Amino acid sequence: MKNIVLLIGLFLMTSCSTKEDALVESSETAETILELTDKQLTSFELSTTQLQEKAIVQTLRLTGVIDLPPQNAVSISASLGGHLKSTKLMPGMHFKKGEVLAVLEDSQYIQLQQDYLTAKAQLQNAYAEYVRQKELNQSKASSDKVYQQAKADYETLLISKEALEEKLRLIHINPTTLTVHKITRTVNIYAPFEGYVSQVNVNTGKYISPSEVMFELVNLNSLYLNLKVFEKDWGKLNVGHPITAYSNDNPTEKYAGKISLMGKSITNERTLEMYATFDTTNSKLLPGMYMNAEIEISDDLSWALPEECVLTFEGKMYAFIALDKNTFEMIHVQSGNSGNGWIAIENPEKFKNKNIVQKGAYTLLMALKNKGEE
Repeated sequence: MKNIVLLIGLFLMTSCSTKEDALVESSETAETILELTDKQLTSFELSTTQLQEKAIVQTLRLTGVIDLPPQNAVSISASLGGHLKSTKLMPGMHFKKGEVLAVLEDSQYIQLQQDYLTAKAQLQNAYAEYVRQKELNQSKASSDKVYQQAKADYETLLISKEALEEKLRLIHINPTTLTVHKITRTVNIYAPFEGYVSQVNVNTGKYISPSEVMFELVNLNSLYLNLKVFEKDWGKLNVGHPITAYSNDNPTEKYAGKISLMGKSITNERTLEMYATFDTTNSKLLPGMYMNAEIEISDDLSWALPEECVLTFEGKMYAFIALDKNTFEMIHVQSGNSGNGWIAIENPEKFKNKNIVQKGAYTLLMALKNKGEE
């Protein structure tokens, strides 16, 4: 008897639970189904589309700063030191390759030229003596000791001459054209490339030591953009990938470029450095400027809908399916990547071969929302 009562109670509980679930399901269905009259349909524009396979193009947005490669930023100093006699340089000034940047004056330049010309003259006599002693030694007319001494004197002077020639070249004096009538007390500092002056650290009359930097010069023809890329996006990029850069001050002016180098170390912020070069030079771009960059990344083919089809409601994403001419159902969307006007659908089985509302989807959502609030 007790067992029969328990079975009857269990049956009643199960029956009630089934009815409640049916009511909930019915209520949920009612909240996602929208029926419109023919007159209501004529009050707005409505069109449908179907799920399509698309390569979603994402736009990766990065920030960075313009910089110079090390070979394009040069510190100019005086190899042997000297007093600055004259210069016309000012920060920001443009100069050409080979142009005289400054003139230095010092007595050591005179001494160096004197030493070179003296060594050159002595070398001629030493060489003649060396040849003479060599011939005498071969015929045993002179001792080996005298011959060896003549050879050492000649080689010593030859070493001195060669060393003095290199010192003269350091201060831009050509030893092959130097004569006793061309000795000068001044030397010129020449521009190693065409570019701009970024810093001037000297003034006329000041003594410049060999270790002191006189000018900082920059060549703006090879600027690069140093960008920060998050670790999660790193695998999507490759050398040669095109980029579009722009500044915050003028976002409409775009600068095309491409990725030239990719760093190999991760910072504490889980970012990596990436370097991009510009396709053309532009005088508006300067080292130290902050820039934004956009990079388009194409995914593999995936099922997708136009972004216009997918709506956000109460923190979730939905799309409307046209069940017939007047009836529409709102279906939950599991979305993926989006770009170029499309959004990837990760639960495509619910939308395949269905007519999905495109134009008018937002109007349907408002109508369904108002229906639920009645």
